[in-house]
Amino acid sequence: MATDQRIAAIDTAAARMRAWEIAAEVPDPEVPVLTIGDLGVLRDVRLMEDGTVEVDITPTYTGCPAMSVFTMDIETALLKAGFASVKIRTVLSPAWTTDWLSDGAREKLRAYGIAPPAGKASRRALFGDDEVACPRCGSLATEKVSEFGSTACKALWRCTACSEPFDYFKCH
Repeated sequence: MATDQRIAAIDTAAARMRAWEIAAEVPDPEVPVLTIGDLGVLRDVRLMEDGTVEVDITPTYTGCPAMSVFTMDIETALLKAGFASVKIRTVLSPAWTTDWLSDGAREKLRAYGIAPPAGKASRRALFGDDEVACPRCGSLATEKVSEFGSTACKALWRCTACSEPFDYFKCH
C-alpha cells in the first residue's frame, strides 16, 4: 500500500471514530442522563467515499417517539462538528434489548431515580415478575403500581420500605 493510501486510510478511520464519539454522546430526550451510546441504540457509523457519515440506530421499541429526536440531534451534532453530509438509518434487526445497556447506563439510571432492568432480557420478562430494587433505598420491598410509567418503556413502581414511587426501566 502506498504512503498516500495509508494516510487516507488513517484519516478515514480517525474521522469515523470521531463521528462515532460525537453520535454516541447524543442524549436521550426522555432520560437525559443517558446517551445513545449508553443505551446501545447506536449500532454503526460509516464514512462513505463521498464524505457522507452514515449512522445506524436501533429503537428501544418499535414506535419509540424519541427516534425522531435522536435522528435530528445526531445530524445536528455531526454537522456542527464539520461533517458535510449525514444520513441516519433506522435498523430494526436485531431488535434492541436492555442487555445492550452499558454498566454505566445502569448506574446512571439508578442515580437518576429510575430502577435499571433486573436480570437479562428473556421471554420471562414479558410476565413482569422481576424483583425490582428501589433506586433510592435499595430495598426489594417494592410493588408494581402500573405497567406504564412516564414513558412506555418504563413501569411505575412503589417502594413499601421508603414509600417512594419510582420508574422501572422494563427489561426486554
